[in-house]
Amino acid sequence: MLEKLISIAEAAGALILDVYNKEDFGVKIKDDNSPLTEADKKSHNYIIKELAKNFRGIPVLSEEGEGIDYKERRYWKEYFLVDPLDGTKEFINRNGDFTVNIALIKDQKPVAGVIYVPVTGETFFGSIDAGSFKRIKGSTKEIRVSRKKPDDELTVVQSKSHSGEEEEEFYSRFKIKEKTSRGSSLKICMVAEGKADIYFRSGPTWEWDTAAGHAILSAAGGFFVNKDGSPVIYNKEVPKNWGFIASGFKIKK
Repeated sequence: MLEKLISIAEAAGALILDVYNKEDFGVKIKDDNSPLTEADKKSHNYIIKELAKNFRGIPVLSEEGEGIDYKERRYWKEYFLVDPLDGTKEFINRNGDFTVNIALIKDQKPVAGVIYVPVTGETFFGSIDAGSFKRIKGSTKEIRVSRKKPDDELTVVQSKSHSGEEEEEFYSRFKIKEKTSRGSSLKICMVAEGKADIYFRSGPTWEWDTAAGHAILSAAGGFFVNKDGSPVIYNKEVPKNWGFIASGFKIKK
């Protein structure tokens, strides 16, 4: 399954790059004030079509799809959760920090995930059964979180677009050696491959923003929890997370 999901994500990424490389592309503003581009729609349409063709009977929830009533999806035991273009703001700013995210959810937990970075050609993928990996230019290596402990000097990764006082207060609990900023789900990938030790997000995110990264980080030996330390679950009535911690070690409450 993972190899098929990788091929779907990479092909969707190629469609995104077709739009990205245009001199100009239109941007619309959705009801929630987030931007939408032609690339979001092209990627969504392709992924939905390919998942339906290759994984018959498994429903799909996508950021750019029509809303599926909770009365229907509450009974889903297994489904794909998709963000066809994570980091649309980064796409618009042309800084390369955007991804294609596909996750498989079972019993409200992400069990497999693929994150493709169209500009660099990097693919992060993992599952609870196989572990986590990074592939670039045909070369694949297993990735693991760093072996740092909470009282070690830590590397922090923060959002380019969403960080504030609560983040600074949280990080003040640790000895911070270095801070870096990335966009989209790449922040979770940095923790999964041991390039960062912790990423804290105080504000809300949608479930499709985090599911693939959550799966990859967990399979790499890391932890992904709500900011109060409780487990993050998926397919909630309102599909949002209200702050989270992604880390290579357990966080004490």
